[in-house]
Parts: sequence; C-alpha cells; structure tokens
Amino acid sequence: MSQVILMAHGSGGQMSHTLIREVFLRYFDGEALAELGDAGLVEDGSFRAGRLAITTDSYVVKPLFFPGGDVGKLAVCGTVNDLAVAGARPLYLTAGFILEEGLPMETLERVVRSMAETARQAGVQIAAGDTKVVERGAADGLFINTAGVGALLTPEPLSPRRLRAGDILLINGPVGDHGLAIMLQREGLTFQSGLTSDCAPLNGLIAALLAELPGEVRCMRDPTRGGLATTLNEWAGVGVGIEIDEEAVPVRPAARAACEILGLDPLYIANEGKVLIAVAPASAERALAILRSHPLGREAVIIGRVTEEHPGRVVLRTAYGARRVLDMLAGDPLPRIC
Repeated sequence: MSQVILMAHGSGGQMSHTLIREVFLRYFDGEALAELGDAGLVEDGSFRAGRLAITTDSYVVKPLFFPGGDVGKLAVCGTVNDLAVAGARPLYLTAGFILEEGLPMETLERVVRSMAETARQAGVQIAAGDTKVVERGAADGLFINTAGVGALLTPEPLSPRRLRAGDILLINGPVGDHGLAIMLQREGLTFQSGLTSDCAPLNGLIAALLAELPGEVRCMRDPTRGGLATTLNEWAGVGVGIEIDEEAVPVRPAARAACEILGLDPLYIANEGKVLIAVAPASAERALAILRSHPLGREAVIIGRVTEEHPGRVVLRTAYGARRVLDMLAGDPLPRIC
C-alpha cells in the first residue's frame, strides 16, 4: 500500500478497499462494521426500536452547486439512501459543517436551505449538528459530514451473503448521470450535454418494494463511488458469480457521448439516485412493476443475474455476444464527485 494518501484512496475502488482493510479494520472491529455495508446494523434490547441501522458519510464535492443538485442535497440524499438500501426507514440525521474563512454567507444559507428541503422531502429530521471554521486555504469553501439513524424494516439483514444462483439484478434507471454532470460542470461543458445529476432520496421507492415483497429482496446497494461495476464486484466478493448484459444496462445517449469524449466507462461512474437490487427469481417481474410505478423507478430494468459460474467474478455479456470480466475500479478518474 502507498505510504501516503492518494486521491484514488477516495475513489471507492480497489485502493479504497485496500485502505479500509489494511488501516481501519486493523484497529476498528465489531460485527456491525465487518459487513462493510452502506450502514452498520445494530441490535440491542435497550433500543425501543429494537434494530437500528447507523451510517456516516462526508461530502467534499466540487463544485458546491451542479446541475440537479448541490452539496447540501447530496449530503441528505446520500445518507438517507445508505440507510434505505440497508433495509431501514431513515429517521434522524446529523450535520457537521467545516467552513472555510471567507465563504459567502449567502452560499452557506443556500446549502442549508437545500438540506432542509431535501430532508422534508425524505421525511427525516436533522436532529443535531456542529460547525467548525478553518482558516483560508485549509478547506475548499465548505465540507459536510453527516450521520444517520434508521429503524430496520426487514426481518433479516439485507446482505450479499443472501445471494443465490438464479437471483435477478435490477436497477431503477440509467447509470452515470451524477458523476458526468459534475465533471462536465467543472469543464464548462454542461450546456452542451444537458446532463443533470440523478441525486434523489430513494427511501420511498425502497420502502414500497420491501412492503410489497417481504423476504424476497436479497440485498440492495446504491452504486455511488466506483459505479455499478464496483458495487457488483463487492457483491461477487462473497463467492458468487454475477453476469450482466451490456445492452440491458441503461445509459443515456448524452452520458454515453460524454464518456466517449472523456475516455470513461459509464459502468464505473458514480450515481446518487440509483439502487441496485437483487431479488428472488420468482419475484423479478413483480419487483420491476413496483419500481416502475414510482417516479424514481420509471426507467427500471433487469440487467443481469447471479450464477453458479465463475464465482467471485463479474462478467459482462457484450452486445456482440462475447464475455469480458469487469474488475473493481482502479485509480480515480473522477475525484470529488460526492
């Protein structure tokens, strides 16, 4: 492992996983953390709710405002979604602000207002907060750290360990919009592309699915840093094989064109309003119908399946019928997109 922190350590890909395994997990332990999910699940008789999901995240996106969102909206959606994909109903968030001296008050108020509006939309309360101010040059305007707590809705934890051969994989819409919208904003190309971030709270969509299909959802994950390919590799890491169909994975024409210009693969681009879902085979069509009945799932599709073949690997069936292995993201082609 590198002797210094590199940008790629924040990519969500191979170097992020190495950092977590070789530094954090050497010192932090516990059953809730060992699963390495988007939220840790804890059970204690002293909780009135019984079983809780807990998560935390930090937001350093650049620029602070981008097509389809801003750092405040992103912070609430990211935290809410991490709880929702763990099978929890998000309840409370905290918000910690690192503010750089000289940040316009108007900018801060705009971000806070956006957070409040998004929290109301998601049905969660921001219950605690903290503010620190650092000198000029010590931060890039504004960073936000959040924590979130939710009550578990599922009798069993949603986990890749529940995946079985034959399970069907679905996603609620096109991939890559968020990361590309950020990158194009930085490069001053937003007007030409028309791409906007998919940033959105998914707890309503996910709650509807869990209510209609109790016990049929194996696991879920929002494919943020590292994109769809990295999330699938994390799932395959439990020892199952995964196959997806290239033509089935939805990518908007503008996103595909942007990837060709920038030399990127949309399967590795971060999303902030997408959820990858694995369901039992008999429930796949019902799950698809439930997703498509919700405003945030109208473009949902089936993209692949869990197999007994090639355990531990993710294989892409190309449009030409060939197969190629999808690895976890290496490096960090799009830093600071969340």
